[in-house]
Amino acid sequence: MDSWVYGNHTAVTEFILLGLTDDPVLRVVLFLIILCIYLVTISGNLSTIILIRISSQLHHPMYFFLSHLAFADMGYSSSVTPNMLVNFLVEKNAISYLGCAIQLSSAAFFGTIECFILAAMAYDRFVAICNPLLYSTKMSTRICVQFLLVAHIAGVLNAISYTISFFSLFFCGPNRVNHFFCDFDPLIELSCSDASVPIAVSSFSVGSIVVVTVFVIAVSYIYILITILKMCSSEGRHKAFSTCTSHLTAVTLFYGTITFIYVMPKSSSSTDQNKVVSVFYMVVIPMLNPLIYSLRNKEIKGALNKRLGRKIFSL
Repeated sequence: MDSWVYGNHTAVTEFILLGLTDDPVLRVVLFLIILCIYLVTISGNLSTIILIRISSQLHHPMYFFLSHLAFADMGYSSSVTPNMLVNFLVEKNAISYLGCAIQLSSAAFFGTIECFILAAMAYDRFVAICNPLLYSTKMSTRICVQFLLVAHIAGVLNAISYTISFFSLFFCGPNRVNHFFCDFDPLIELSCSDASVPIAVSSFSVGSIVVVTVFVIAVSYIYILITILKMCSSEGRHKAFSTCTSHLTAVTLFYGTITFIYVMPKSSSSTDQNKVVSVFYMVVIPMLNPLIYSLRNKEIKGALNKRLGRKIFSL
């Protein structure tokens, strides 16, 4: 049973996720590709966390935030990817009413944490380049933990806003969600009740998060750019800029795809395009982040070579 009677209406108690495609061959191909991406995501981010924890040379604020970014990436991807993989293997991928709420809120929680950690990392680079003499004071362990606490509180508040908005909706008709996970916009389209308040609440919550974090990132990099341009040494400018390239790449990828989904007018992109972009920022980017930071970071590569060298010589 996927419904129950409420007054004169039949309320939906489960949803059917339509997924990415109905083509059986393409479903197998996508299953294998996304399974590989997910395995790389978990192994890459978990390796990053372990390496930072066991390497004393990586016990700095930047790597503290990077380890928690890796954790957020694992949670963000895991909130949707396992269910998406199941969708490729079954004809009818049903998710319960409560399960849909959990998936929606968990994606909101980890996505918010990622936004705030990216902002904290931008501030860290600002202090390191613009106020290097005050770095140990302004980026102390206590302040780093406070940044992380703010990120988690914001994540909880955003998850609560989405949960309340979801439970305030009433579903009495179609229950087929045209997406691979319980995203809010496709659910709004299925609602039988007035969705103006839930839309306003969720829009305000997401908008506040994006505005605050983008403001911190933008202001930090404006000051960083001004400081770099004032440097006399070209070597100094190159060194300062190179410490920001990995973070800038991660920020551009993440916020670029979010902008496409939530900021671009609805008429400018089809539902299928939104699905593809959603796969990129919820499945692919969590895999790319550890690669971006490890391939362009000499300290991480050095710590990894040191650990691998010890393992080899201990055999």
